[in-house]
Amino acid sequence: MKALALLAALLLAGCSGWQSALDPHSSEAAQLAGLFWFFTAVCALIWIAVVIALAMVLLRRRRTPNDAPEEEHPMAARRKTTIVTGLALSTALVLLIFGLTSFYATRGITWYDTQTITLKVTGQQWWWQVEYQNQDASQDFITANEIHIPVGKPVTLELDAMDVIHSFWVPSLMGKKDLIPGRKNFITLKADEPGLYRGQCAEFCGLEHAKMAILVFAEPQDKFEAWRRHQIEAAKTPGAPERLHGMDIFVHRQCASCHSISGTDAGGQTAPDLTHFGGRATIAAGLFHNTPDNLDRWLANPQQFKPGSNMPQVPLSREDRAALVAYLEGLT
Repeated sequence: MKALALLAALLLAGCSGWQSALDPHSSEAAQLAGLFWFFTAVCALIWIAVVIALAMVLLRRRRTPNDAPEEEHPMAARRKTTIVTGLALSTALVLLIFGLTSFYATRGITWYDTQTITLKVTGQQWWWQVEYQNQDASQDFITANEIHIPVGKPVTLELDAMDVIHSFWVPSLMGKKDLIPGRKNFITLKADEPGLYRGQCAEFCGLEHAKMAILVFAEPQDKFEAWRRHQIEAAKTPGAPERLHGMDIFVHRQCASCHSISGTDAGGQTAPDLTHFGGRATIAAGLFHNTPDNLDRWLANPQQFKPGSNMPQVPLSREDRAALVAYLEGLT
């Protein structure tokens, strides 16, 4: 019994958590979870029925080992034909029901509303660029690997890919949607309650596909608006000498050719915008928690932790790297 209880606990552990499709926190995710449990229940009933039928046949065969050929029992033959025909029709009916329920459930979660907040999410190898768009272009801003949304309000995601096909999936909030180069796809994201939700690229996109995560912060409206206003602001010029030295390294070394920081001369467009990097929860699309020690390790040798990524190893002395870490961590 203890072993069965332990096995059940291990299996059920996958039904909850911040990246589980069976722990829904939106009406759209609840539809998908309901669809999953419906499919599971029907398939379980069919499996049980098949096992019972098989057991009955085997037991009957043991009791009557010398059955006469079917030609001598036409009624039995017709009965078997009727049973097989009925089972074939039942199978077709079950598949039809599965197809219809799946169609209507997924059709209900792929709507989008042009009147909502609009985000353009672009898949890269291997990180996410997130652009918050507004009718007033001065209110636009770009961030990376994190999405902040107001609780209870739908947010339209315009999905695109820069290089290969990716798939955007936040299991607790929504279904999957592909990001295809040269083609715009749309999906609506909504959270019914505050929380932190983890998403993942769900389409194999290259060597570091498994290390391409995204975090969704669902916040009350006032907290979201405060965050949004702060993101629009340019990075402040540091006052501490060490951070000033770090900014000088960033702007005048290879960093600025790929990354951008508003308010500075760094205007690279091929890597994440780092204007408010210090306020983000993770480094390298969820690879590390954003701490000075982890950032130092990442800058020292990014290819050790994410081989194949486009982040090069920039030769820096320990003192220069410490200054760069202090500057970046101060960009809150």
